[in-house]
Amino acid sequence: MTAFTTAAPRAHVPDEVRPPAHRRSGHTVVALSGVLDGAAAPALREYLIGALRHSGRLLILDLSAVTSADVAGLAVLIGVRQRAAGLGVTLRLAAPSAQVAALLRATGLGRILTVHPAETAA
Repeated sequence: MTAFTTAAPRAHVPDEVRPPAHRRSGHTVVALSGVLDGAAAPALREYLIGALRHSGRLLILDLSAVTSADVAGLAVLIGVRQRAAGLGVTLRLAAPSAQVAALLRATGLGRILTVHPAETAA
């Protein structure tokens, strides 16, 4: 199960996703949890696109509670980064778990996506 937390207004999200909100001045933080895989990818994509529509100039994805990810989950992050750029929004990843950080390094996506060790640094 993947859960999303965001400061943006709630988008239509499947029942297994619970997005309690929190907002920070000038930016939106979306805290992801669980597994970012092919099963979670459609709901994740829909939710993050909705968050982009309501975000400030900076969208931070807090990955600290993400236990694992696969290429489908990473593909969503790349797609959201491209959409964000088109809207003039900067996307940053924060606090990836060890497995997710290793996957970002192994795929080379750590050089494409801006990754910070902690949310506060993003």
